[in-house]
Amino acid sequence: MNPISQFSSLKSTDPQNEFQARHIGLRDADIQAMLKELGFSTLDEMASKVIPKNIVSKNQPQIGEGISEFDLLKKLKAMVSKNKIFRSYIGIGYNDTITPTTIQRNILENPVWYTAYTPYQPEIAQGRLEALLNFQTMIADLTAMQISNASLLDEGTAAAEAMAMANSLAKNKSNSFVASPDLHPHVLEILKTRSEPMGLEMIVQDPFKMADDAKHFAVILSYPTSTGSVQDYSDVTKKIHAQGGLAIVDVDLLSLTLLTPPGEWGADIVVGNSQRFGVPLGFGGPHAAFLACSDAHKRLMPGRIVGVSIDSQGKKALRLALQTREQHIRREKATSNICTAQVLLANMASMYAVYHGPLGLKKIASRIHLMTKTLAEGLKTLGFTVDQKDYFDTLTIQTDKAADIIAAAVKMEINLRGANHGLTKAVGVSFNETTTLKDVADVLKAFNLGKDIGFSIDDLGNKQKFEISAKFNRQSLYMTHPVFNTHHSESELLRYIHSLQNKDMTLTHSMIPLGSCTMKLNATTELVPVSWPEINRLHPFAPVDQAQGLLEMIHDLERELCEITGFAGVTLQPNAGSQGEYAGLLVIRKYLQSKNQGHRNICLIPSSAHGTNPASAVMCGMKVIVVACDDQGNVDVNDLKAKATEHKDNLAALMITYPSTHGVFEEAVVEICEVIHKNGGQVYMDGANLNALVGVCRPGEFGPDVSHMNLHKTFSIPHGGGGPGVGPIGVGAHLKEFLPLASNGITAVSSAPWGSASILPISWAYITMMGAEGLKKATLTAILSANYIAKKLNSHYPVLYKGKEGLVAHECIIDLRPIKKTSEIDVSDVAKRLMDYGFHAPTMSFPVVGTMMIEPTESEPKAEVDRFIEAMISIRKEIQQVEDKKIDAHNNPLVNAPHTASLLMSEKWDKPYSREVAAYPLSYVKQNKLWPAVSRVDNAYGDKNIMCSCPPLEDYQ
Repeated sequence: MNPISQFSSLKSTDPQNEFQARHIGLRDADIQAMLKELGFSTLDEMASKVIPKNIVSKNQPQIGEGISEFDLLKKLKAMVSKNKIFRSYIGIGYNDTITPTTIQRNILENPVWYTAYTPYQPEIAQGRLEALLNFQTMIADLTAMQISNASLLDEGTAAAEAMAMANSLAKNKSNSFVASPDLHPHVLEILKTRSEPMGLEMIVQDPFKMADDAKHFAVILSYPTSTGSVQDYSDVTKKIHAQGGLAIVDVDLLSLTLLTPPGEWGADIVVGNSQRFGVPLGFGGPHAAFLACSDAHKRLMPGRIVGVSIDSQGKKALRLALQTREQHIRREKATSNICTAQVLLANMASMYAVYHGPLGLKKIASRIHLMTKTLAEGLKTLGFTVDQKDYFDTLTIQTDKAADIIAAAVKMEINLRGANHGLTKAVGVSFNETTTLKDVADVLKAFNLGKDIGFSIDDLGNKQKFEISAKFNRQSLYMTHPVFNTHHSESELLRYIHSLQNKDMTLTHSMIPLGSCTMKLNATTELVPVSWPEINRLHPFAPVDQAQGLLEMIHDLERELCEITGFAGVTLQPNAGSQGEYAGLLVIRKYLQSKNQGHRNICLIPSSAHGTNPASAVMCGMKVIVVACDDQGNVDVNDLKAKATEHKDNLAALMITYPSTHGVFEEAVVEICEVIHKNGGQVYMDGANLNALVGVCRPGEFGPDVSHMNLHKTFSIPHGGGGPGVGPIGVGAHLKEFLPLASNGITAVSSAPWGSASILPISWAYITMMGAEGLKKATLTAILSANYIAKKLNSHYPVLYKGKEGLVAHECIIDLRPIKKTSEIDVSDVAKRLMDYGFHAPTMSFPVVGTMMIEPTESEPKAEVDRFIEAMISIRKEIQQVEDKKIDAHNNPLVNAPHTASLLMSEKWDKPYSREVAAYPLSYVKQNKLWPAVSRVDNAYGDKNIMCSCPPLEDYQ
């Protein structure tokens, strides 16, 4: 046969396998070699020994065969082309913006920035840590507060977190707070969602009418208000302080380049969104919100804080500060369940500020204000009354013709704010960075019901000057650090971005074997549509008929997720796994209330659970009862039965991670679910490990009532250096009506109706290209790689937990505690030494202190997996040298790791091993060395000497 003939048929290309083969790293020959190592002939044979037979689904997900990348992009482009990209001046916290193309190409679309993990290993994350420190500095400067966190999920979440924080801080111990009615509607809704389960009373009231003798733990103000007015709240803040409460201010960040910042008139906590700093609308997200406060309150701040410390050589080094505040350590005592930030988007916003600088930002803000002033003068000319004296970018005009004006605007492909956005007989207009004088003229024409306005907009615009009451004019300087005043040409910014990314280890460098975090391939084709204007220029509250293409894709993703999980309904609104947990418990709570069982408030949680589980339960007003685990890491069924029976009259839910946090399939999961149901509770399944189930097992069929699913883990949305994430939930048929947006649904858990909608196409593309067979193969190859690693490493590092057949799920936990006893080398030393070998460490000390949880995923080729195994074995040999006293226990390659280039180049070398051993412990490292930017970071120093904004530039020299 002619060797070319096999390629000559039109039917010879199998599109299903085309993407599948690119996503799955193992070739067929690799799969057979690895199966042979484990004593199996096929993937199905292996699966039969790993996965309990009673949970294997008899139903294959009906999601079709996979399609090619080329066909996928064509299909999605045709779908989203049905969207209508109108000029949106709706405002309410979402504004069109211009993303500088150098930021779009080099951060948003750059896998070095979007495939990085949370910077828990700071020595190989100095680049994104510096970008986040810039973000914190920008927020603190603009708000005139002392400290900011490194981002939160969205504006509504940030306000709710501030509300909970104020409740903990307030001296008066009140359970009520006042919320201004002129907060954005979505902010008010999330405040309602979050306060009610906590037993807190939200009073929606004009803050100027707050009684002098009232006792509220907080007042939440809007600056400028949602309808556009800039108001003087100095007396309000004095009044709340006199009551022993705190003042929370929700701000428009860009307006603070012009307006007196809240930190100068009495604010205690300032929240908001950085979306208009170059981050596209994206039908709602992801966007980086923020929370800033005084330094005295930092230990109760939710979210992450980047701090400045030093490394072992005394050099300035960045790290995540005060990690003891985080929920995975504090559990039910945590201040928040937030673990996901919006790092990628915060980095975009910070680079936008670096690029434009303080003067550039002020110029943008001033131009927007002058456009708005031109609109105001034009409206007066047309006979409308403009009630607002002081405003930034938004006007709200009272008129009986509101509906007609909005309809006229829609005919001109313009969206204005009206009755659908909380206004009564009024029209709102919010201008933005993209607005031109022609746009102003078109809006005026809409107010004139489509008729010509009869005057020159250019003449009117040229007459306008900045005019706002003197007391609101910002006098203080901001963003004076050199980083915001240096990189204003594209060459300078490009080099700065690249100088930072060269300090970070990401999936572009090597495998990131983080257990429970599923750092799999984020395919380029999946990411491409995120930059399409049909997706990223849609306002989240635009009329839904303008988003029909994207909603078609969203509903198809919901259908696919239902098929994959076996659940009856899905909501995509939660924009993080933690939000998914919270939403799932709220749905259970509302269901129980509908059955007149609202008294049920006991939540059983295994001792091995991720810390967000108990934190989420407490936020839902539940009482956490811990269930013991046995020596194999499984839920102790006898203890579960005893506690479920003891609390049967008040049992609300069990939260269980499946497969377990210990990396095994618990055989008793069906029985566990039956115990909970028998005692009147519902079962919430944490879907952190769904990557071991997809295409093989459907949680909706074997017992759980609710499950969240991390799209940023199992379904390929990138981790972005610590966010964005998406954490939708699936529910059984009896809970479907209680989902957000459903008939009896819970109120919103995220600011936008479909959460972080602009990144949902990533998961839809992944599922659609993989198809049912591809997803199943991905699951089985992930399990294969994990068991291959466990087998290869077991004789060097004992694998802590295994199933009854001696196998693991998609991840394995190796025990380093015996090594600590024989060598004094601990898990941190191994983690830091792995950097010298070119690898990010696996998950450390979770769920068991002194262990590493390793997850290879299905995306890694066998050669990379073998390289990681070789590195771990080589490190074990180095530890053996310490154990054999051939090398000093306190001066060896592990305790001195990681080794930086500057350390290796120093004239003095006093180590009892060679520079080559330090830098190139195995030959392959020489081919592609990523040098850690700093030596081992001193965590204790960083927490004792907390600095969370940019230090002087010379400190980095």
